[in-house]
Amino acid sequence: MEWSEVNKDDVTSNLQSLVAENSERSFTKVLAALSDLLERKCVADQRELERCKQELYHSGVLAYCSAALKLSPAHIEGGHASVTRMADILSACCVGIGPVSDTEGFRHQFLPSVTEHLLYLAHRLVSRAIGLFQRNPSMIRLFRKVFDSLMWILRAYSHLIPCVLQSKHYESVQMTEDDEVSAVTLMMWYNLFRANSTLVSEMGNNPLTSVTDEVVYKMSSSSNPVIGGTAVKVLLLIIEQHRPCIRLLHKHYKGLQELVWKDWRGKGFDSALELLVNQLQPESPEKVSKHFSEERAHAACVIQAAWRAHQTRCRIKKLPRAVSALQRSFRAKRQRQQEDAERRRAEEELRLQVQLRRQRAIRQLRQRQLHLMEILPADQVARYLGEMENRAALLIQRVWRGHRERRRFQQCRYQLRQHKAAVTLQRAILSFLQRRRSRRTVLAPWKGPRGLTDGRRTELRRQIEDHVCLYPSSVVSPEGTLELHEKAQSMLQQHLATRASDRAQEQHRQALLAQINTDLELLLNAPSLKCVGREDSFPFLSRSAPVAMRARQSHNALLQNMRLPWWKTLGGEFSDPASLSQKDYNLDCDSLYLGDS
Repeated sequence: MEWSEVNKDDVTSNLQSLVAENSERSFTKVLAALSDLLERKCVADQRELERCKQELYHSGVLAYCSAALKLSPAHIEGGHASVTRMADILSACCVGIGPVSDTEGFRHQFLPSVTEHLLYLAHRLVSRAIGLFQRNPSMIRLFRKVFDSLMWILRAYSHLIPCVLQSKHYESVQMTEDDEVSAVTLMMWYNLFRANSTLVSEMGNNPLTSVTDEVVYKMSSSSNPVIGGTAVKVLLLIIEQHRPCIRLLHKHYKGLQELVWKDWRGKGFDSALELLVNQLQPESPEKVSKHFSEERAHAACVIQAAWRAHQTRCRIKKLPRAVSALQRSFRAKRQRQQEDAERRRAEEELRLQVQLRRQRAIRQLRQRQLHLMEILPADQVARYLGEMENRAALLIQRVWRGHRERRRFQQCRYQLRQHKAAVTLQRAILSFLQRRRSRRTVLAPWKGPRGLTDGRRTELRRQIEDHVCLYPSSVVSPEGTLELHEKAQSMLQQHLATRASDRAQEQHRQALLAQINTDLELLLNAPSLKCVGREDSFPFLSRSAPVAMRARQSHNALLQNMRLPWWKTLGGEFSDPASLSQKDYNLDCDSLYLGDS
């Protein structure tokens, strides 16, 4: 059920008017209005509940509730039960109130006064529960509810624990020698430590010492198993959450291990008792080092867990971009596949169209030939058929020889490659040796051929003298000497010119050999005719424009001659391409399928 804004303002103004009376009679009305208001707001939104609590604090209703805990229950309808109910409502309003305007005043003034009033109410309930003549169980139940409200506030605001421990009303409650009261106080600390694992380390040494003093005193002065089990559990929680407390227990409570084991063994909580005794044993250096290594391992695990969590969060943040990239790549791949399929389909359609055009052209040519053969004289038909048979035979022979040579070339391909490799190696080695000799001659000219020896010089002189004696020379005139010199010069020039031409011819020969080797390599690496494409024919085209033009003219002339009727080819051979006009061999050339455009 949701309240309207008008009803909310009416309830708040009504509470403010009741608070302004400040009497015992208005207490019951305020309690009823608060109970109704909180029950209705709990059904509503959490933010609406926080705003309601903040309005109650700012309007002074919560301060009135805190002060009302000290009112005399004799003048209040419901007595102690109504006051306990008010304490419960007050603790519920203090917890989860959200941000308030006066934060410092709320945390350090209002909340300590609330805890002090709760402890005052608890002390009064304990005094009524433990009378001089009889015991009142209903007051014990109300006392337990008040301590539950106190625990609810301490769980939310741990800085109030020193205020509780320093309160004189709390000390009066602790001095009560009643097992149920002691069990309630110990259970409050147990629930606090179990709900907040960092509470022990945040308390400080003095509050922690007060709590351990209280727990150890209750455990040593009572024989109730409930008190003993709760005290053991509280000590275990303190030790587990704050390891330095073991040294504090060893320092302040010597012999606690033997006392605990002696007094509480066999009381129904031996497992927790054994754990406590093991924790209270003096630590050896090996145990200290083991504990230190365990702490380091635990710290490493915490760091690793934090790092893995950070990596996971980063991966989760990057996940949308990864999904987008994956989708984009998938769409691009699918588009490429569709484009490839369309391209293959277009190529297949083009191939089929070209094939159909070829078949149609061949069929039309055959029909024209048959039609012309019908009007041809009978004596010329046999001659024409013989020529056609000869052409067909020549075509078959040419195709067969080409196939045979290609197969032979494929078989000798490995030998040709070996021969080419050997020639390349020999050329490289010869050029290397020649460079080596020239470099050696340039760098060490003194290592030339040795001079003539005396014996060799004497032998050559004797041979020259013998030759002069056998063939004496005639006397040569100066004119003859000049003529002989000119003749020698002309012969020398002719020799030099011949050597230059021979060198040019040798270079031309080497260039032709290199071109032949290149063409041979192209033929070796060329694909088969089945899988040849248009781009594969480019290396075999001539690089000379006149040669390419002449080849195109010959090809067009051959095509034109093949398209001529049979009766035009009678009595004549294939004409020279140069004798055909440009108009003749370009006629209907676009309607034919050519290997090259």
